[in-house]
Amino acid sequence: MAQFGFENDIHSILKLDMPITNAPMARWQRKASSSNASALNGLSPGKSANVSLSSSKTPSKTPGKNKKTTPSKMGGDRFIPTRNSKQMDVASFLLTKENEPVDAINPTVTSESQTAWSMSLNGYNIEDAKILHIGGKPLNAPEGYQNNLKVLYSQGATPASVKKTRYISSTPDRILDAPELRNDFYLNLLDWSSRNVLAVALHNCVYLLDATQGDVTLLMKLEHEEDYICSLSWTKDGTYLAIGTSNCNIQLWDVYSQKRLRSMASHTSRVVSLSWNDHVLSSGSRSGHIHHHDVRVADHHIVTLTGHSQEVCGLKWSPDGRYLASGGNDNMVHVWPRVQEGTASQSVRSWSEHQGAVKALAWCPWQPNVLASGGGTSDRHIRIWNVNSGSCIGALDTQSQISSLVFAPNYKELVSAHGYAHNNVVIWKYPTLKRVAELNGHDDRVLSLLLSPDCSTVATVAGDETIRLWKSFEMDPFKKAKERLVKSTSVIRQSIR
Repeated sequence: MAQFGFENDIHSILKLDMPITNAPMARWQRKASSSNASALNGLSPGKSANVSLSSSKTPSKTPGKNKKTTPSKMGGDRFIPTRNSKQMDVASFLLTKENEPVDAINPTVTSESQTAWSMSLNGYNIEDAKILHIGGKPLNAPEGYQNNLKVLYSQGATPASVKKTRYISSTPDRILDAPELRNDFYLNLLDWSSRNVLAVALHNCVYLLDATQGDVTLLMKLEHEEDYICSLSWTKDGTYLAIGTSNCNIQLWDVYSQKRLRSMASHTSRVVSLSWNDHVLSSGSRSGHIHHHDVRVADHHIVTLTGHSQEVCGLKWSPDGRYLASGGNDNMVHVWPRVQEGTASQSVRSWSEHQGAVKALAWCPWQPNVLASGGGTSDRHIRIWNVNSGSCIGALDTQSQISSLVFAPNYKELVSAHGYAHNNVVIWKYPTLKRVAELNGHDDRVLSLLLSPDCSTVATVAGDETIRLWKSFEMDPFKKAKERLVKSTSVIRQSIR
């Protein structure tokens, strides 16, 4: 037992958590005692009641050096929280008081009196003093202050991460007057060549508009005043123009020599739709028949297609030349195979879902097996067909008569022209068929819609006897957005005649 008692004595001696009673007073204790004496002196009756505890600051400078003081500005600097000199002294006093022995504090002084003295001298309770505190809003820079700092490096959002908003002008780029334009839903009186030339049929005349130069040329005029032009169609190279007439004939013109090459007669009623596939010209008439013409030979009529019971007002060959789509006033849509001379062709697909005349037909240029069709006033639906499977892969009620459809490849969109009751043009996102924009301006139903060779502009012709050009599909619309805003107030107006 004596051994364990000896070890406990050794451990108690080696412990450093108790004060050393015989050692001289430490430097921090001497500072604390002098600070306490100064604080008690400040409480004498002869002193002012607002004397600060900072009257006896602890010198922080190294002896022997000149004492320099930093001038304090009202409110402190702008970037570091305000440092109050009084609270720094109070904080120092509190730190030293915590390290004092218990008997150094006057036990007769109660906490209530200490709080009263603190409030009277400093305006706040000394026990709640803080070393740092926020002293209000940062100061404003003085008037006339200039920042001489230079930006060495800055990083902005990269162009790929910036979401650009596409600009679509609500006004046409050009308006062309088209007097004596026949307001007939079933006719196709406008076509745009690959050489940027617009062909327009005004009653019994055909005019050519150079969309690049703006020049207008009269190509031909029918002999009899009662006859009128029903349809137009350019060849792929933009050199020859086929013209269907009300007297059942089809004329073929060389536009650059302004000569009629031949006149082909095979129909028994007016020819309202035309479409080219290389050297084969397909024509649809009011009788419901579709004729294939080989323009290279004298005996041009090679095949007759008899799928429709009423007027064939829509006719389009697919971009790859495999299929011919036809729409009629009998609400039917037929898809025919490639022409085979001497054989009676049967349609590969037939759809009867439309409840109105089908004039609007468009093949998707980036999906050759996809066909879009639009119905008339009784139907008003856009329907998307898969020719390979024969199924309808999309349908939309537009609440308006559909006269024409065209796919815009620049932005993967579908554009529709409408008659009653909206008389406008609508741009739809494909394949979601979500409305992108509306182009309003025509005062009567829009009869036809065409896309320019560069796929940036659509041309619309309407019953108000005007043709409007809309630049809605430019690939870089941001480059000229500012110019377009200025031009929107000054539309170019021109007359075909």
